[in-house]
Amino acid sequence: MKQLNRNTVSVPTYTERVLQFGEGNFLRAFANWMIHEMNKKSAFDAGVVVVQPIEQGLVHLLNQQDGLYTLYLNGIKNGKVLSEHDIIDCIQRSIDPYKDFEGYLANAENPDLRFIISNTTEAGISFDPNDQLEDTPQNSFPGKLTALLFKRFQIFNGDAEKGLIVIPCELIDRNGDHLKRIVHKYAAQWELDADFKTWIDDHCVFCNTLVDRIVPGYPKDKMETITQELGYTDNLVVEGEQFHLWVIEGPKFLENLIPSKESGLNIVFTDNMEPYRTRKVRILNGAHTSLVPVGYLYGIDHVRESLEDSVVGGFLQKAIFECICPTLDLPEDELHQFANDVLDRFRNPYLQHALISISLNSVSKFKTRVLPSLLEYIKRKQELPLPLLFSLASLIAFYKGERDGEAIPLKDDPKILEFFKHQWASDNLDNIVLGTLSKVEFWGLDLNQIEGVHGTVSSYLKRIINNGMKDALANFIRIQKPVKS
Repeated sequence: MKQLNRNTVSVPTYTERVLQFGEGNFLRAFANWMIHEMNKKSAFDAGVVVVQPIEQGLVHLLNQQDGLYTLYLNGIKNGKVLSEHDIIDCIQRSIDPYKDFEGYLANAENPDLRFIISNTTEAGISFDPNDQLEDTPQNSFPGKLTALLFKRFQIFNGDAEKGLIVIPCELIDRNGDHLKRIVHKYAAQWELDADFKTWIDDHCVFCNTLVDRIVPGYPKDKMETITQELGYTDNLVVEGEQFHLWVIEGPKFLENLIPSKESGLNIVFTDNMEPYRTRKVRILNGAHTSLVPVGYLYGIDHVRESLEDSVVGGFLQKAIFECICPTLDLPEDELHQFANDVLDRFRNPYLQHALISISLNSVSKFKTRVLPSLLEYIKRKQELPLPLLFSLASLIAFYKGERDGEAIPLKDDPKILEFFKHQWASDNLDNIVLGTLSKVEFWGLDLNQIEGVHGTVSSYLKRIINNGMKDALANFIRIQKPVKS
């Protein structure tokens, strides 16, 4: 069977405008797919040069396939379950700077280079004090980047038109700001020209980003079937979900440089990404965390099955649309569209997302993902958000560590597990709730001080423990009424 490469398939060649640090599954299923779409549907003409950021990597496989690979997108699109695939052709070549540092640095001389993209893991954007300008290469990604930027500054004599737009995709807060600070730190340590530092500030753009797409990666267990379907050998097949979102915080002119709208891509350009980060944490992550103890104690093991159950699925929709969305500051139609997209992602039949795996560190997750919605709802509505309090009661029941007579494999900080073990040694459910809600170390405040919270959570917990989750949840949905705080 033929090998996928540019000799066996006919694909375009593009101008090298993007330098990409990272060759892993996520960038290939996310950023490279978007570049591929913009190349097809607009005049973007953006070729990618991939740089292997660490000594061990996959660029040799990319080069064997001339940068080509097959991407499968599986999930729900426009209300329909869909699996589709395409050969992604935007990667023109790949470089291992540990074997060819001069070849890597030569990219600084490319007058067409405009963008730098990265995904070097959360630990990748870090400062290594041992990195030196003379190293070939520097150990850290920011060290390599600083060396390349300084080379470009020298080659083009600080030309304002040759500044680069840096768009990191690492999952850290304000990733662009953090990366820029480290570049400046290297510039200072290496005693580089003051004019270089000014060029970085005035003519290079470091964007903060939010990225969102589930990428299961290489479908090892399905490759025999996939190879027969494709009719060629591809060692770099990657799978991703249909949903995608890229929020890019940067100057207004970026919208004119990146043709996302005419390409139908969900790329948001903004001067403030915080509302979008909050939306993701509160709706997507908050929905997961709210669902876990309810769905699991109900007897369900996976996210998709939870949505397929009318009772559990109905509960989650009430939590999202009635309690979480009203606490956010984006337009209602945007919030509801995002929420519906989230529910479609949860229903994705191609993903098996176990509730027990999401339950890791549920206490801290509730604090960061759900509690802000709970408190903001009370502040805005002067009412208690009952679905979120039911989820909190379910969380306390979950940490009892038992479902239908079998032990729940709880995973959390040992101190938290020990606390709940001590709490559940008591038969007094009111006291268990009192002790849990008063744990300032968990929540940042004593939740008993909010009028109505203790009584409401206690009543829910008693029903869950005494009657079981199915009865408790059915009863909750049947009689739910707003309670003034």
